[in-house]
Amino acid sequence: MNSNESLITKFYTAFANGDVKAMNECYDPNVHFIDPVFGLLKNEQVSNMWEMLILKSKGNIKIEFSNIHADDLMGSANWIATYNFSKTNRKVVNKISAEFTFKNGLIVKHIDSFNTYKWSRQAFGFTGYLLGWTGFFQNKIQQQALLSLKKFQKTK
Repeated sequence: MNSNESLITKFYTAFANGDVKAMNECYDPNVHFIDPVFGLLKNEQVSNMWEMLILKSKGNIKIEFSNIHADDLMGSANWIATYNFSKTNRKVVNKISAEFTFKNGLIVKHIDSFNTYKWSRQAFGFTGYLLGWTGFFQNKIQQQALLSLKKFQKTK
């Protein structure tokens, strides 16, 4: 296992343990994060997002990770988050592919990809089944996620 593979392992192990501080140690201060729910987040927004998600889960999130590969510049991993979505209390099993870019031994870019329609069906039930594939619904999800993050950041 090379140093960047160890860094990815440290990140997901910290996530599984709810250790936001250790997760943040893996990121460059100028990190960029992208995923289908939050869109593009930068710098401290990224650490705040992870902290918010961990706190909202109230310790009821299971993180599994596998297929970690990395070289000096780029890396990837697969991970699964199992939790109850806070707005509906519905169980979600989200299968995610992650891509990383490294700089100076830290993650400078982190992109998570997953099937938003599948996620919305689990998180919102029948409503997600009917509307989860639409751009309108996906934009509403992103607006709500960013609003939640903004509110969380104000409490810090």
